[in-house]
Amino acid sequence: MALELRQNLKLAQKLVMTPQLRQAIKLLQLGRLELTEALQAEIEQNPMLEEAPPVVELPTNPEALTAEEVTYQPEAPITDRVKGDDPATVAEINWEDYSNSFDTDLSFSHETPPADAPSQFDFISATPGLGSYLQWQLTHLELTEQDIDLTTFIVCNLDGHGFLEASIEDICAYGNCTEEEAEGCLRLVQSLDPPGIAARDIRESLLLQLDRLDYYDTLPYRIVEQHMGLLESRNYAQLARETGAPLKKVNEAVAVIQDLIPYPGNEFSNEQTNYVTPDVYLYKIDGEFVIQLNDEGLPHLQISSEYQQLLKQKNALNSESRGYLRENKRNAEWFIKSIEQRQRTIYRVMESLLKFQRDFFESGAGAMRPLILRDVAEDIGMHESTVSRVTSNKYVHCPQGIYELKYFFSTAVTNADGDTVAAEAIKTRIRQLIAAENPVKPLSDNKISELLAKENISVARRTVAKYREQLKILPVKHRRQTR
Repeated sequence: MALELRQNLKLAQKLVMTPQLRQAIKLLQLGRLELTEALQAEIEQNPMLEEAPPVVELPTNPEALTAEEVTYQPEAPITDRVKGDDPATVAEINWEDYSNSFDTDLSFSHETPPADAPSQFDFISATPGLGSYLQWQLTHLELTEQDIDLTTFIVCNLDGHGFLEASIEDICAYGNCTEEEAEGCLRLVQSLDPPGIAARDIRESLLLQLDRLDYYDTLPYRIVEQHMGLLESRNYAQLARETGAPLKKVNEAVAVIQDLIPYPGNEFSNEQTNYVTPDVYLYKIDGEFVIQLNDEGLPHLQISSEYQQLLKQKNALNSESRGYLRENKRNAEWFIKSIEQRQRTIYRVMESLLKFQRDFFESGAGAMRPLILRDVAEDIGMHESTVSRVTSNKYVHCPQGIYELKYFFSTAVTNADGDTVAAEAIKTRIRQLIAAENPVKPLSDNKISELLAKENISVARRTVAKYREQLKILPVKHRRQTR
């Protein structure tokens, strides 16, 4: 078989994302906290960047300003401090170019970091979770290999609340063991800290905690074991009749139960409280809405004048140092321009949201209009993916409160007249109906659906239940109170 070499001419079109554009995209989707960290990191890494004092000091009370004083000027002074050698370095960023050429995820996972680059996990700090805490306790016990295998399986099948999601049959099938062996390993895990761990439900969790506190076969234990339904409905009078105990003793037993932790695994949650700082302020001044970007706390960047003077001196630097400073200067110019473009884009998106959801800002969530990303994208002439990135992890402080920009996008529900109603508006109405209900005779999901139908809002009972769960409102049986 003969081998031969051939040359083929192939025409292909490939779009390469420049490091500058990649940086601009990443800055666009950063939240305020991440943006502050990115600015500080860039100042430390780039010698041509330095922090400048704020140009204008605004009064501490924005409500006292006039509309003309508060209005954001799109031509921000930041870019005026950038005077580069190459105008192309600070040219306007065209988000449409990359949005139409790349997928919506814009994943850079294919990039290979340098060999000496630190791992992304080096910067992750987290408190030990529930699983690691239980495993640590198990390592201090004398267990057989089978017990270790079964207890590990049980620990790995605990949900975020600390409840066991696997059944005894699942444990037996996994470890090829008897039910007695599976039950023994389960009791072993349940004996660990925190009390109530590895229970199948809230009832069992409370019983385990009461047993740990030496309340076994007492009135609190019997109430949880035999009358959980009455306890949940707070029907204390019926509890007294069922248990034969005085109402005073029942109230004391309920107080003991209320001191327990229904979800023992929650205290080991790694979720941290994140304090929201608005990216945009929306004021109503003299009957008109005014948008103001929040620049407080963000460092004001400028090109270092000292290094610029060095570049102007011909014999002050060697060629290597001069090239190093010129490269960093171009990077600094582009970085400042990217920050400015990010702020402009947020402002334009907020303007569009104000146009579409003006009734919300005037009257509240009940006046929310259906809105999708495409509506805003077409209004400001940008791609939907750009709008999605701008509205993610960005918050606005308005007369109604603090909301994420994504909140203003809501699906549409068609009413009886054929008009569309935003889902958030329906949720608000459901919350109002439940807040005004009689606690002795609370509204069922079906009744709420009927009340909404009288207001020309056609919503099925299942939809009402879904919205109620999203609002974190309990079902009717748990909201009912006895006289």
